[in-house]
Formats: sequence, structure tokens, C-alpha cells
Amino acid sequence: MFARSPVLNQSGPTEFVFRAFTTVPELQALLFLLFLLLYSMILCGNAAIVWAVRTHSSLHTPMYFFLCNLSFLEICYTSVVVPLMLANLWGARKPIPLAGCGAQMFFFVALGSADCFLLAIMAYDRYVAICHPLRYTLIMTQKLCVRMVLCALGLALLLSLQLACLIFTLPFCGHRREINHFLCDVPPVLRLACADIHVHQAVLYVVGILVLTVPFLLICVSYVFIASAILRIRSAEGRRRAFSTCSSHLTVVLLQYGFCALVYLRPQSGSSVDEDRQFALVYTFITPLLNPLIYTLRNKDVKGALRNAIASKAASDTR
Repeated sequence: MFARSPVLNQSGPTEFVFRAFTTVPELQALLFLLFLLLYSMILCGNAAIVWAVRTHSSLHTPMYFFLCNLSFLEICYTSVVVPLMLANLWGARKPIPLAGCGAQMFFFVALGSADCFLLAIMAYDRYVAICHPLRYTLIMTQKLCVRMVLCALGLALLLSLQLACLIFTLPFCGHRREINHFLCDVPPVLRLACADIHVHQAVLYVVGILVLTVPFLLICVSYVFIASAILRIRSAEGRRRAFSTCSSHLTVVLLQYGFCALVYLRPQSGSSVDEDRQFALVYTFITPLLNPLIYTLRNKDVKGALRNAIASKAASDTR
């Protein structure tokens, strides 16, 4: 089903160029400042979570280990896309070579897929914590947590490599082709191929099901058991605390999976390139930004660890 080797089509174009958001200089400057602000907030927010989890011993638990890895993935995920996007907004549109476009697609799909797999792992962690609290430390060992993260990353890299290799064996007519997007995402690049792409679209749907549908179904099953366990808790305070530990994760899941599914799982004949670009803005900027905000604003442990880390840093600097 997949391509066997990453052979790029040498008879195709040497470069792509991204379609501009707008040709009005004032709007370009405004968009540049807006995206730069969002990118800076994403980097600072997620880096703060990584820093807090790594430096505060009370956060050395499976839940925060997964959260730390999720924040690190968000930093890498947005950094694959946003710097080139900002460079194109700052001045003249800069072409990206065929190999560069393939590399961006590979890392974007790989990191996004790992993100989705990790959200499913975090749902399993919540399931064990709420449904089997007495066995939690026996089940969620450090070795198991590391193995699950490595398996998620390995599977994401494998699927992304095969998909990118398959797409870039297609012929692309012309020397320079314009991508109606701000990154080398799969659907807009497929539209530029001057060959039959039905097989490639079918493979994209298969990968989309493996990356989006299967983990989402596992998350739904986990939350069915979690909800059942929460409803059996007698005290209202206990139910509230149990629900609060899951609501943050569930919010991120619905945003991430919902908008990704709209781009990758709906029929291409009924999709709009402009809608795809708008949806991509959500999971490129909004979800990575909401991740640290949701987990810090709704989590007393993370907020406390950040305050203590900042206070310790300030105290050491004044000595």
C-alpha cells in the first residue's frame, strides 16, 4: 500500500511557493505581529510546563510526564511551520524546494500524529487513575510510560515517512507551483499533482483513520468507564475533583481531533482549500496555545510548581 523508498520525482518542479494571506502590506504587517505573538506565547507557555515538570519533584508522576512530552511536541510541532510562515509574511514570498516541502510535511504529520497518540495515552492514564486508583502505581510504572511515549513517536514517524514518500513520488507539472496554504500539508500538495491521486487519497484516509479515528475511539471508551466510575463516587466534592482532572484533557482532545478530522477525513470533493487553511490555523496555533493555558489555569499543582520555580529563580538571582 505504501511506497517502498523515499524517491523524489526529479522531473517535477524544483520548488513550491505558498499563497499569500493578503497582498495588502498593512494587513501583512498586522498578521505578522499577531502570529508572532501567538507563536511566542506557545513557546513560553509550553516551555514553562516542561520546565516546571522537570524541576519540581512533586510533578514527577505519569500524568505530568505525559503533559511534559505533550508540551515538548507542541513546541516542535509549531516550530516546523511558523518560522517559515512568518518569513513569508515579513517580505516577499520565499520558495521552498521540493525536498524542503517533503521534509516539512514529514515532520508536521509525524509530530501531529504523535500528539494525537499521546492524547490517547493520557486518556488511558486518567482511566487507570480513576477506575483503578489502588493499582495505579503498579500499572503506570516509569518503564511503561517511557515505552508508550516511544511507541507513539515511532508509529507516528513510520506512518509519516511512508505517506510523505508516497506523495513525493507523484509528478508535479511546471517549475514552480503555488500551494494554497501556509505549509506543505498533504491535501493541498496532492491537489498540485498532475497524475491520478485516488490511491494516494485512499492511503491518506487510512492514515487518518489510524491517527485520528482509532485513538479517538479509545479515548471515548476510556471516558465511558471514567464517567461511570465518577458517577459511583458518593461525595459531590470527590466527583468534582475527579471530573476536573479529566476536563482539561477532554477540551484539548475535542479541539485537536475535531479540526484535524475536518481536514483529513472529509471527502476531498466537498472540501474547500480556504476552509482547510482556516482549520489548519486552529490546530497550528490555537490548540498548542490552549494546551498550557488549560492545564495551568485549571491545575493547582502546575500553578504551584510554576510559582515555586519562579520564586526560587528570583531568590537565586538576588543573591
